[in-house]
Amino acid sequence: MIEAVLLIAFGGPTAPDEIRPFLRNVARGRAVPAARLEEVAHHYERMPGGRSPLNELTVRQARALAETLAADGPALPVFVGMRNWHPYLHETLAEMAGQGIRRALGIILSPLRTEASWERYLRDVAEARAQTPTAPEVVFAPAWFEHPQFVAAAADRCRRALDEVPPGERAATPLVFTAHSVPVPMAEASPYVADFAAAAGAVAAALGRARWSLAYQSRSGSPRDRWLEPDVNDVLKELARQGAPHVVVVPLGFVCDHVEVLYDLDVEARATAATVGLMLHRAAAVNDHPDFIAALADLVRRHVAEGDAARAGQARAPSSTTQSTPRPSPSSSARFPQPPETRVSEGASGPPGPRPPSPGETAPTRRRGRR
Repeated sequence: MIEAVLLIAFGGPTAPDEIRPFLRNVARGRAVPAARLEEVAHHYERMPGGRSPLNELTVRQARALAETLAADGPALPVFVGMRNWHPYLHETLAEMAGQGIRRALGIILSPLRTEASWERYLRDVAEARAQTPTAPEVVFAPAWFEHPQFVAAAADRCRRALDEVPPGERAATPLVFTAHSVPVPMAEASPYVADFAAAAGAVAAALGRARWSLAYQSRSGSPRDRWLEPDVNDVLKELARQGAPHVVVVPLGFVCDHVEVLYDLDVEARATAATVGLMLHRAAAVNDHPDFIAALADLVRRHVAEGDAARAGQARAPSSTTQSTPRPSPSSSARFPQPPETRVSEGASGPPGPRPPSPGETAPTRRRGRR
């Protein structure tokens, strides 16, 4: 039985003097030129307060989730653990252990699955548990990229951006969904592109939109390597060549309006659009949208219900070896079914090896979000 929820995110600097230490941490084990790190540091410095809003937004998500669970059950504390900055996963696990928590449901705040945005989080939690005495067991919620309430939240954000388009031009305005680009070999070894296409298709269907496309952003690797394309800036140029006066860009692969959204889209992509005479309207990320929080709460409730059903089945079973058959979660794509939970203490504790390029900030926070 779970006793708490752990939201797992990327992490981000919360003050100007944290920017470069944070970026060195992210680049650890990778041959990232110092000039590139300095370039990215300037992106952070251009943000209000010289920090990433990722941690603050993740704390808001955690607090909203805790309030929803307290109101409608099950009432559980919600913690936040980060991969690359405070509160690090091991710090949060130690705090949870100090409060006597023995088992937690981990929710990875990344909608799309690839090695860097999903599997690495599993390894990082396993490693954090290994270095934390009495750390609680952590089981994981399944993928949620097609969860109806996540789709509803993204569709509502998109609808609000469409409202900025003049009514007479709204129906023909194309939608461009974006996600972080990753190396092609990494993408081919995962359901990343399929997850992205399925989520975007679900949002477009919810809005009744026929004109939409996928694009990738925030590439950070060597120009000699193959990364997912098309780049969002190239898509914007092509739409302008086709005569589109407006476009709505939807950062569907990100759950927070953090720096890679605020700079790569709001600064760089917007400048590209202005250069080619295209009016860019950017949909907000889901952030703490009530429907997204409801989706997270539903993941918790489904896990609790499945655990209750499994325990009831074991109580009725004639022998202790009888187990219920795992069912794919309704929030996972039917093309990629998986059991309702993955135990990090089983087969996920090996060393991660060299760190490949990360798909960016997938969510962070400063302190745990607990009621």
